[in-house]
Amino acid sequence: MSYRLNPKFKKELEKLGASSQWNDCFHCGNCTAICPLTEGQVLFPRNGIRALQMGLKDKLVASSDPWMCYYCGECSETCPRDANPGELMMALRRYLTTVYDWTGLAKKFYTSKSWEFGFILFWAALVVALFWFFLPLRPDAAQMVNESGGVMINSLVAGINPDQFVMIIHYGDWIMAGIVASLLITNILNMFYKTILSDKKIKVPFYTYFTEFWQIIFNFVTQSKFSKCDDRSYWVGHLLLMTGYTIMFNLIVVALPRFQTEAVVEWYNWQRLLGYYATFGVLFFLTIVVIGRFKKSNTKLRFSHFSDWIFIVMLGLTTVTGILVHIFRITGLVEATYYMYVVHLAVLVPMIMVEVPFSKWSHLAYRPFAIYFSRLKKAAVAKQDSVVLAPAI
Repeated sequence: MSYRLNPKFKKELEKLGASSQWNDCFHCGNCTAICPLTEGQVLFPRNGIRALQMGLKDKLVASSDPWMCYYCGECSETCPRDANPGELMMALRRYLTTVYDWTGLAKKFYTSKSWEFGFILFWAALVVALFWFFLPLRPDAAQMVNESGGVMINSLVAGINPDQFVMIIHYGDWIMAGIVASLLITNILNMFYKTILSDKKIKVPFYTYFTEFWQIIFNFVTQSKFSKCDDRSYWVGHLLLMTGYTIMFNLIVVALPRFQTEAVVEWYNWQRLLGYYATFGVLFFLTIVVIGRFKKSNTKLRFSHFSDWIFIVMLGLTTVTGILVHIFRITGLVEATYYMYVVHLAVLVPMIMVEVPFSKWSHLAYRPFAIYFSRLKKAAVAKQDSVVLAPAI
């Protein structure tokens, strides 16, 4: 398959966080040799850097290699030219995220702070406006405290009974999830087209789509490739973050009527235990990342794109406001519970609408699918080789 050179590609990638030192690489091969994740024919990051230097934009778009990199940091630590190959792979992942996104918003968010902040503020303002006009605090809200002294959170809105309020929020969650899922699924289909279908030389055996499908689920749930990095604490933190946030997302979107009840249950109830686990997982990961980015002692956390900090801040605010809602509820602070609940949603909604389909959270989907697509390519190549090597009869 032939590819055209694009001399302007390097400038485009620098806008996405690639260091200007990327051209210092002279292809000694040290990064590929030391990487604990490189295997078989997947020789990253060297292949990707070479394609970048040559301006082979289309080749990179058709490749899954940048997603195979989990940024362990060893390649950047040992690079004799300080070309920082690990950060280059990160910039390539940002670029591929913009390529898969058919709306063009991912590119806007990664290259323009005003676009990302504007989108976040739009959704935050929409949430506040909806509560202000349609779900205001009831005049006698101070009485909405149950026998144990906890705030009856579903009874705080004027003119709406508790069951109606929960279902309004529940349907709103489903609408948001539907929008995000539609965007992410169509982006993944675009990824599939560019990495598999666009290469006419590759013919994936039909049965392989089913036999390799488990790779998506396994790699999403376990994040197992992270464990191959020398610094296993980052894998543990990432696993806690992913599982914690996935649990909380499902509690809020799928099981909200059972999770957001009027009664403040005991600490050992499943609602609170799952909530505490999710909170711990997010805070544990954020602690590692924030300390690492400020100290800059860890290679993979030394360089930060502005989108990295937006993700950290939004995730941190979502967690802190959620904790405050819980504290205000169990201590019987009625008005504080209501207003903090609104603030919590005003942070949570824009974070999901920005990060899941267009930014950091999308990587949780793209990586497992990239591994899956890579296995499909390997199966196609293996079948072609077997046909070529088959003895003539």
